[in-house]
Order: sequence, then structure tokens, then C-alpha cells
Amino acid sequence: MSAFITFEGPEGSGKTTVLKRVAEKLAQKYDVIATREPGGVPTGEEIRKVVLEGDKMDIRTEAMLFAASRREHLVEKVIPALSEDKIVLCDRYIDSSLAYQGYARGIGIEEVKKLNDFAINGLYPDVTIYLDITPEVGRNRILQNQRDQNRLDKEDMAFHEKVIEGYHQVIDESPNRFKVVDATQSIEEVVTETYEIILNYLKKL
Repeated sequence: MSAFITFEGPEGSGKTTVLKRVAEKLAQKYDVIATREPGGVPTGEEIRKVVLEGDKMDIRTEAMLFAASRREHLVEKVIPALSEDKIVLCDRYIDSSLAYQGYARGIGIEEVKKLNDFAINGLYPDVTIYLDITPEVGRNRILQNQRDQNRLDKEDMAFHEKVIEGYHQVIDESPNRFKVVDATQSIEEVVTETYEIILNYLKKL
């Protein structure tokens, strides 16, 4: 049994922490791998450095680099894992590009979707967990945790508000795939709720 489950959300939503803890719980019952975008494989990690560490970049170049990293990650890691009947948990996927580059950058969701459809060749997630918070809460968490801020973290509040608007539009277009979790809860509550959503899905397979 295989499943491709992605985690999405704005900056500071806790995706990475929640994914890690949920993966640990699921690993007691299933064969699980946890990975991330951009990155996850050597070529993808190199692209990650280029796209996240610079100061300025053309918005279409940014969108294409994310799509290129996504393709390498799929071919080298995700598809082989699914073929081995693993449960793949991925920190970000195509929906990030639709929200960030498509909507917030103003390229257009449909335009970015076409670019990424070429990259993923029809491989959409089975389930997408969306961790829902406001940009203010996300920003405060980043500052409180004193984590290193990448180029997207440093965008102004208006940009991050657009990211969330973009996500909501994408969710409205694919309501059956998305499971929205209130990420303003405690980390323990978010992990528990997310774990139960995924576990219930896997039990139905």
C-alpha cells in the first residue's frame, strides 16, 4: 500500500515540525519516508540554495526553478518510494507554487499550474494537509523561534497575506483532496488531529 501525502501552509505554520512528529507516529504502523521541497535530493538541494538564499530573482525564473526541483525530487525519491509501497510525507509540493508564485507573485495560478503539470506529469497528492494560520501568527512564530529566514520569509506582510489568499483559492478548487487543520492550536493538538486524518485515510485503502 502506498500513499502520497503533502503538507502545506504559510510561513510559520509548523509544517516541518508537525510532519516530523506525524511521520514518527505513522512509522509504528507503516513504512514511511519524510521528505521536503524544494530539496529532498542532491540536485533539488542545490536548486533550493539558489532559489531561497539570494536577494532578488525574476518571478518566472523562481517559478521554473521550483518546478525543476520538484521534478528531480519526484523522479529520484517520491516515485521510487511509492513503487515500493511506502507512505510518502512531503513538506510542500505543487500547491506551494500555485499559492506563492501563481497568486502572491501575480503570475497567475493557471499559468503556474501548466508549468507544474509538465513537471509532475499527473502525480498529484492523495491527501494534502493544510495548516491554517494568519500571517501575523506565522511571522511571530518565526521571530520567536529565531530560525534563519530565507528570501520568502523576508517578504512583507502583504505578500504573506496574498499567499494565504492563494492557498484558500486552491483549496476551494480541490476540496476533496485538502484537509484543513487549525494550526493555532498547541503543537500536540495539531499533531494529533493531523495523525488521525492520515490514519483514517490509510485505513480506508
